[in-house]
Amino acid sequence: MEFFDLLSYTFFQNALLGSLFASIACGIIGSYVVIRRLVFISGGITHASLGGIGMGFYFGWNPIFAAMVFSILSAFGIEWLSSRQGVREDSAIGSFWSLGMAVGIIFIYLKPGFAPNLSDYLFGNILTITRPDITYLAVLSLVLIVVFLLFGRQILFAAFDPDFAKTRNLPVNLIKYAMMMGIAITIVLSIRLVGIVLLMSILTVPQMTANLFTSNFTKMVLLSILIGFLGCVVGLFLSAVLDVPSGVFIIFTQIVVFLIARWIVKMRQKRKMSYNTPPDHP
Repeated sequence: MEFFDLLSYTFFQNALLGSLFASIACGIIGSYVVIRRLVFISGGITHASLGGIGMGFYFGWNPIFAAMVFSILSAFGIEWLSSRQGVREDSAIGSFWSLGMAVGIIFIYLKPGFAPNLSDYLFGNILTITRPDITYLAVLSLVLIVVFLLFGRQILFAAFDPDFAKTRNLPVNLIKYAMMMGIAITIVLSIRLVGIVLLMSILTVPQMTANLFTSNFTKMVLLSILIGFLGCVVGLFLSAVLDVPSGVFIIFTQIVVFLIARWIVKMRQKRKMSYNTPPDHP
């Protein structure tokens, strides 16, 4: 099956649109996560979302909506415990990570029968994405673009130098909680892309690759969006051809791109060192 043949199918068109908007949202939020070194927090929120999905299945709620509420509360809980209650951040993350997984498994097993589409939430299947899902991702992407265009400098001030930000009368705590909520919402709306198990990678791997070439936040966001979308397109095509869950190939492609980029950067550094090293004289 050729790529252009796949483009004639509505489900594949939806998958490409969903990939584009998810890449934009994850490119923005993921860059913030990487430069703030919040990868472990994003992993904790991601796995905690299973609690909301399990409750959604059991009570008949929309699983994505339930996961979003559970994830936002978990994100706030991690921030509150680590900043206000003297609990170590890694301990707070581990607690909510385990709590969410436990709650989710309990409610999934309490639900009579088999939970429908559970594997799509765990491992991702963007080929099943719907128009409402695309709309939510598009709105999220637009909101994040506007927020970072208007308040990007303030957000970065609060992230890297909160004491200075307070002297400038910036609401540091409000910014922190707002960014935690943004991370949680982006995670939940991107679950269909690669699933809970692999979602942490799409928030970090393209951004790590972009960070190899630039430390400028704006350039890093743009490059990570491009890398993320490229990985999605290649992963979608391979998953459709080989009939394997799309999330697996998306992450595999992005990691291969990271390894190639890392090799290119190392080769460039070696060449620079060889050019700058004076020749030995007898």
